[in-house]
Amino acid sequence: MSENTKIDFIYLSEQDMIKAGVTDMPSCVDTMEDMFKLLYKGDYRMAGENNDSHGAMITFPEKPEFDTMPRHTPDRRLMAMPAYLGGDYQTCGVKWYGSNIANREKGLPRSILMLILNDVVTGAPLAYMSANLLSAYRTGAVPGVGARHLARKNSKVIGLLGPGVMGKTSVAAFMAVCPDIDTIKIKGRGEKSLNAFTDWLSKTFPQITNVSVVDTLEDVVKDADIVTYCNSGETGDISSYPEIKREWVKAGAFISMPAYCRLDAELEKTDVRKVMDNPGLYDAWFSEVPKPAHKYIPIIGVRFLDMVEEGLIEKSSLEDLGAITAGAAPGRTSDDEIIILSVGGLPVEDVAWATKIYRNALKNKIGVTLNLWDTPELR
Repeated sequence: MSENTKIDFIYLSEQDMIKAGVTDMPSCVDTMEDMFKLLYKGDYRMAGENNDSHGAMITFPEKPEFDTMPRHTPDRRLMAMPAYLGGDYQTCGVKWYGSNIANREKGLPRSILMLILNDVVTGAPLAYMSANLLSAYRTGAVPGVGARHLARKNSKVIGLLGPGVMGKTSVAAFMAVCPDIDTIKIKGRGEKSLNAFTDWLSKTFPQITNVSVVDTLEDVVKDADIVTYCNSGETGDISSYPEIKREWVKAGAFISMPAYCRLDAELEKTDVRKVMDNPGLYDAWFSEVPKPAHKYIPIIGVRFLDMVEEGLIEKSSLEDLGAITAGAAPGRTSDDEIIILSVGGLPVEDVAWATKIYRNALKNKIGVTLNLWDTPELR
């Protein structure tokens, strides 16, 4: 029996990724919904003891012992995020990235990301791809899945803190599932980012005819049907996280939180529904850091587990977006309920969207074929 040991894979640049459909947000939302159903069934694996870890991260000390070692600066880290996804995907992969907020001073994105997609049986590479757009769109698509099930169907007004990349893709996902949106209120740090966002908005979604830049968090939240904080910055001091107060929140609002924030005591009460994108992810995070965990991992779902630890809520009250997408738990049940979705970011999301883009690229002959070997020297 002859052996075919040749291994080729494709390289996809950012422009190749665009040609292969990475910015197709409606398709990305549908892919993320399909992925959440597989998560609920358990047909996936991530890293860590409970198979739900966010990944493995390298951070740097404030005062390195060695002159050549980078020192800690805001958002400086290196991270690998591996995952396997079953169902119709049957692929595994790892997103690898370096992040440093100082990159912006060089005209670069805060994070620079690549993804390698592998055959799940042999481990052979299938594709090596630029992953900044892939990661941005899958991140935004998850709030879109949440809005599909948890926002009011006639939602018209978005309140947005943080008009950056995450803000853009979240808005694009909301537009994919809530077509009646015609108003957005935005709060940002500087004129440059605000202007860039409003220019993008006018070109991409001209149906949003009411756009206002606001000065306070209360203005962002008040009267909004969908509220999302997409900010970035220093963590570690919970009192400095941007707050959201219940008195600002409209009855029936959907609150999507893919970035750091804190809730007032009234929003933490049990009549406000608290949904996680994957409960196991938060269990893994919670086990890895000192308490209160929200100090170290500022995603609001981690605060939910701090609340359980403090006896403020029962863990059974926390809901699973996967169960909701699978029809095993209810979505929105009334026009008045307030629902908060914590979005933590999952490696399986990257693998899901990367697999779709890889298959599109193969079908349309996009990318550069590279050879690993014809016959391996060692075996």
